Amino acid sequence: MRFDAFALQRVGHWLYKKRVPLLPHCIDFLIFLLFNSSIPHKVAIGKGSKCAYRGMSVLIHERAVIGENVTVGAHVVIGGRVGYNVPVIEDDVFISPNACIMGDVRIGKGSIIGAGAVVVQSCPANSRVVAPKARLI
Repeated sequence: MRFDAFALQRVGHWLYKKRVPLLPHCIDFLIFLLFNSSIPHKVAIGKGSKCAYRGMSVLIHERAVIGENVTVGAHVVIGGRVGYNVPVIEDDVFISPNACIMGDVRIGKGSIIGAGAVVVQSCPANSRVVAPKARLI
């Protein structure tokens, strides 16, 4: 088993689903200390998903949904915007380092988000999104 921020988060999420008090919050803090990341125990992360560089400096909104076999690069932000819902990342998506996915956005299955892209609109399946202002190719 690969030891990264998502592996610890899965333990916290399992404890959260079993209604164990306090320990999931301790794991959130441990993730912050070890990886300088904020990946709350409430985030739904699919099987096979992993963090590049062990999850250094990743921020994920607690209501975000991440599908199966998703790779999240270093320094990625997956978060909400004021007055909007949070992102949904479908299966088999690759998110390159320094990408920001913000607001009520759905990233389609098999998509690739380029390094430094700022994504504020949904992307269809198998799309490629590049920086600086995200656009479909």
